[in-house]
Amino acid sequence: MTPEEQAAHAELVEQARLLFAGRVEFIKSAPALKFLPDPDVPEIAFAGRSNVGKSSLLNALTGRKSIARTSVTPGRTQELNYFEVGEPTRLRLVDMPGYGFAKAPPKVVENWRRLVRDFLRGRVVLKRTLLLIDSRHGVKPVDEDMMQMLDEAGVGYRVVLTKADKIKASELEAVTAATIAAARKRTAAYPEIIVTSSEKKMGIEDLRAAVLQDSLV
Repeated sequence: MTPEEQAAHAELVEQARLLFAGRVEFIKSAPALKFLPDPDVPEIAFAGRSNVGKSSLLNALTGRKSIARTSVTPGRTQELNYFEVGEPTRLRLVDMPGYGFAKAPPKVVENWRRLVRDFLRGRVVLKRTLLLIDSRHGVKPVDEDMMQMLDEAGVGYRVVLTKADKIKASELEAVTAATIAAARKRTAAYPEIIVTSSEKKMGIEDLRAAVLQDSLV
């Protein structure tokens, strides 16, 4: 980065910190599109397979301990969970239902696909989707399926590695490189990824800044 770019990024990081230090509130769960809030502010969605650490990352991002509760049975939550940020509301975070459900009945899987596909294709205020990938496993076939769905919907997305503190530095470097390579093959993927750890607060500042930046697009 040039000094000017560094200064601009630092200012964005501070703006994002102040924003998330203010009002962050769960507002509703939407089991179908007709229950969505009015499309009047920018939205950033979070997608990821079950157990990827989505709830923990949302908690770390918002600086709250339990704003996003972890589902008892992975893959059972089939709703879009909405959180408002700012007073007045500046943006909304959308916690999408996890995918890769090993124990879910076929009907649940089909309902998930329909809800997510229709949401991605029809939500005009959706500015970006953050696709969470577990650092310990890298990009799996179910993640490739989600990337394909995002590509087909024409929704721009960033890939975010989670649980980066759970593997060795050398392994993280290899997974990061492989994930970047996978993202660059995709038409709708942002070419850079964000590496995070909710537990160690690694990458959280950059993630907040990215969310704020994307909401302004």
